[in-house]
Amino acid sequence: MLLNNIFKKRMPDILECIANLSSDEVFTPPQVANQILDLLPKEIWSNPDLKILDPFCKTGIFLRECARRLMIGLENKIADEDKRREHIFRNMLYGIAITNITSLTTRRSLYYSKTATSKHSVVKFGNAYGNIIYENIEHTFKDKKCIYCGASESYNRGKDLENHAYQFIHKDVNNLFKNMKFDVIIGNPPYQLSDGGGTGSSSVPIYHKFIEKAIEINPRYISMIIPSRWFAGGKGLDDFRKKTLSDKRMKILVDYPNAEECFPGVSIEG
Repeated sequence: MLLNNIFKKRMPDILECIANLSSDEVFTPPQVANQILDLLPKEIWSNPDLKILDPFCKTGIFLRECARRLMIGLENKIADEDKRREHIFRNMLYGIAITNITSLTTRRSLYYSKTATSKHSVVKFGNAYGNIIYENIEHTFKDKKCIYCGASESYNRGKDLENHAYQFIHKDVNNLFKNMKFDVIIGNPPYQLSDGGGTGSSSVPIYHKFIEKAIEINPRYISMIIPSRWFAGGKGLDDFRKKTLSDKRMKILVDYPNAEECFPGVSIEG
């Protein structure tokens, strides 16, 4: 079966069954990812110059569904399926994984192979990571707190363990992608870091830092899913709440009072 036909048909989806690793970093169900993508203007899927970034890849569901939409939307502009696929995967879709294992999972979802140089990869790159990057970096501490995300020194675990020092908010994204201009930033960012005082609203929220960084990059569109506890402010969210409510570029806000409507079986407080 041609790849384009696979994208057009509704096939059984393993990402509907995959289990979450924790309640802090929640995998996005395919149905929810598509609802988030549906908030974007439909005409973007027929734009061959579009560049899309998911800066917190977990399963790769957002980029995979973007690829599906683009394979259909660009059919009239790039008729040859092989050339269309090559253009989309090589020039339009980019990601930053949050851990090493999610980088492998994202490549498997997007390229059909955990390495982009494999004979099984739908597009073969000159490097193993393709356009999905990951680096296990370290926090920068001052007064026992990371100056970028507020993590405590307990997160300084060295290079052999995950430090949860997410590249998108700890590094210059311009350097990561050579000053590339992104049109769309999408995804489901990490929500919080434990501060030793519990979980949920007791932990340190970090999702707003990803949105602030995305706004700083100044894409045409941002579409993300985050906890709505920022409505009430507090816990470092007061400035974010004030900026968000006064930002006249906000177009659509969708609120689910019950998080299980989006993430069945996962407890997400606030």
